[in-house]
Amino acid sequence: MSAGPALQTFVIDPDATPLRLRLLLPPNLPQCAPRDRIPVKVEAWVDGEVLAPDRLKGGTYWAEPPYLFAALLLETWNGGRLPAMMQLSRDQMSQLLQPLTGEKAVFSYRSPKQAMEWVDGKLPEVHPHLTITKEPEPKEEEEIPKPRKGKAPPRPEDLGLARMVVDGSTHFLAITLPSRESSVYAEALELVQAHGFSLEPSNRKWWLRDRHKALQFLAEHWLRLRNHFRAKFTPSFRKRTKKLRELEARAIIQADGEDFYTEVELYAPGIDAQQIAQALNKGQPYLETHRGVFLFDSSKLKTVEEAQRRLTGQADRMLTPRARRRVSKEEAMAVGSDLEALDVKIEAPEVWQRRSNALKDLSLLEVPPVGEEIIKQLRPYQVLGAAWLWHLYRNKLGGILADEMGLGKTLQALILLTAVHEQTKQPCLVVCPAGLVENWRRECAKFTPDLKVFAHHREKRLEEGDQINDYGIIITSYSTLTRDAEMFETAEFAMVVGDEAQHVKNRQTQNAKTLRSLYAERRFLLTGTPVENSLEDLHSLFDFIMPGYLIDAPGGLTLQQREWHSKRLRERAAPYILRRSKQEVAPELPEKIEQVLYCEFDDDQEALYKKYEEDARREVFELEMSNASEGKLRMAAFQQLLKLRQLCIDPRLADKEGKDPVSSAKLEAFLELLEESLDGGHRLLVFSQFTSALALLKQELDARAVKYFYLDGQTPKRATLCEKFNNDESVPVFLISLKAGGTGLNLTGADTVVHYDPWWNPAVEAQATDRAHRIGQERKVTSYKLIVSNSVEERVLSMQRQKAALLKDLFEASEAANAKIKFADLKALLEEPE
Repeated sequence: MSAGPALQTFVIDPDATPLRLRLLLPPNLPQCAPRDRIPVKVEAWVDGEVLAPDRLKGGTYWAEPPYLFAALLLETWNGGRLPAMMQLSRDQMSQLLQPLTGEKAVFSYRSPKQAMEWVDGKLPEVHPHLTITKEPEPKEEEEIPKPRKGKAPPRPEDLGLARMVVDGSTHFLAITLPSRESSVYAEALELVQAHGFSLEPSNRKWWLRDRHKALQFLAEHWLRLRNHFRAKFTPSFRKRTKKLRELEARAIIQADGEDFYTEVELYAPGIDAQQIAQALNKGQPYLETHRGVFLFDSSKLKTVEEAQRRLTGQADRMLTPRARRRVSKEEAMAVGSDLEALDVKIEAPEVWQRRSNALKDLSLLEVPPVGEEIIKQLRPYQVLGAAWLWHLYRNKLGGILADEMGLGKTLQALILLTAVHEQTKQPCLVVCPAGLVENWRRECAKFTPDLKVFAHHREKRLEEGDQINDYGIIITSYSTLTRDAEMFETAEFAMVVGDEAQHVKNRQTQNAKTLRSLYAERRFLLTGTPVENSLEDLHSLFDFIMPGYLIDAPGGLTLQQREWHSKRLRERAAPYILRRSKQEVAPELPEKIEQVLYCEFDDDQEALYKKYEEDARREVFELEMSNASEGKLRMAAFQQLLKLRQLCIDPRLADKEGKDPVSSAKLEAFLELLEESLDGGHRLLVFSQFTSALALLKQELDARAVKYFYLDGQTPKRATLCEKFNNDESVPVFLISLKAGGTGLNLTGADTVVHYDPWWNPAVEAQATDRAHRIGQERKVTSYKLIVSNSVEERVLSMQRQKAALLKDLFEASEAANAKIKFADLKALLEEPE
């Protein structure tokens, strides 16, 4: 089988080449389909040219959603690569055709230029052969065992050995054991001895002459006799026991508005449930009625008992003939999964099947209805994430997008927000930590420039609740939401998204209470760490997205019952949490992810910064008016820029005499990033050009008992220290001076790089990142650059792109380096942008 490119070839560039898929099916489909071995040839159709996937030319390609979902399925079945040829089962073929319904994408080898025609959503030449028919019942004289998981032992008759033989009736049993050489002889002997059988030496049969014991034995062991021992049942036994029946187990589901009445029961046709209950209460494994004798298979009873416990949420519930409960639309997926896992026969309407199964089949998800230009900017796993969110929204559900950091949770949520606003014309609300408000605003401006967005934060805040309806998306922080709760609680939002959901994991905090008080049609959360400390975290998150869905366990439970409730809670939460790691989506990711994280000053830090900025401008202006030399002007401007950069990092670096401590927005952003990184099992390299800034970070790590290594220009034996870090995973952080450790070190033990403050030359930052992203690194590396908005840092970042050569010597400490910078360019960094 030749393998084509992974899907990272697609959906990278908005101007990428359009691509479609062609599937060629064999003429002998009717013969190979029943064997679940359907050979399918996959071709790429680009600009009218048909190519094998492994012969695609260099560049990037755009696969439209129907073909994108088909390609994702093929990749899933082929180890992450798009195949040129593949053998599929009937079930896989049905899944593959689902997203391609109506598309001219399926051909026959006989007519490779003429696509097969769809009729009522089916391909008449294909779909009839994909139906999986039930195997016929074995003949009485040929007892064929059901297939079992794992490798089956050899059949006794194939080895020339005698099989176990079962004879008798409902009143007595006579069993002939298999040959002594049989692998199951010892088990068979132990079985008959344990149940009171007596050996008759004259015919070597084991007899059980008691009607009650015979029926009890058949109820408990008939399936084991057939499947494990592969016993042969004599014609006379079959004739005498033809009125024996097995008690049935089923789940009956009926729609009731948006909810469902669900019932899990044991039943026998025409028999009252009270009779079954009486037999169960007596511990009798069979029931004699006018319609015959019904056997209670013990394994089936355990299955139904567990199904009833999961349905009712009662860990200690005893088995009854029937358990009935109203199931909300939110519970449909979890309850459906429970019943399917327990192999209970389900009688349900189509709406239940749609709700409970949709998230299990990727081909059923639909891309949110937003502009194609936006979708083209997403990677395939992001398309699926947005489609997953959209599916939950359309089904009036909520969810938690819990992708690992760096995979674009914000962008996926933004696609959903855009689609929801376009459909409802109602405002949507995003609540996030204060340090991420600006980041959200910039993402909105970049990806959805036509959407009217307002950042309700600090001094720029709406005054009246009615003003909310003037915008498509409102962005605010948790603290601002709490302060303005009265205004937000009067608004009606189409959707609320809570970012960095660890801020509401404690149900008793004001943040969590205010968020729950909002009125919204749908609710979603974003977090890279859905469970940090305990399962109580999940309760708090679900209290917001779907109130009442997760029920607290009652008090006074045994350890075993608490474990049962914890397992049930995780299983019920799972359908509404989408978690992808970088490793899982590796075929679609670049080897190095680079991201700028913007943070904003709080009021105190901004006031201090503005004061120093005004002082800097005044000093430079006064020097200009006094006709100072170019060199003196450059030096003054350089010193003021240095102080402003230090204020961006931490006020303590520049305002050493400040009486009242002022918080650092950058430090708060770093600590949030650190927390999420540690929870995700990542290890960090933290670079700064200021050793004084690293000293403050050391204090924070010490206060949190986080282990770290430290390296600057004075550190001896640098290579030994790096080797220790690479080999000791108990140390998650390495603080490094940019000048001392930006080159020449191998630090592949880390997979996350943080640039605490920007450097003039992106190449130097890239060299520092490459301490982790180098040969020997087995994980994807994520690089974060922390930038304070509306500050000199942002102007430096902008100038990196515009005047990289100009900034080459800007931050060097020597007079010779400063002499290369024109005063006008230095002054431009001190001035406010127009």
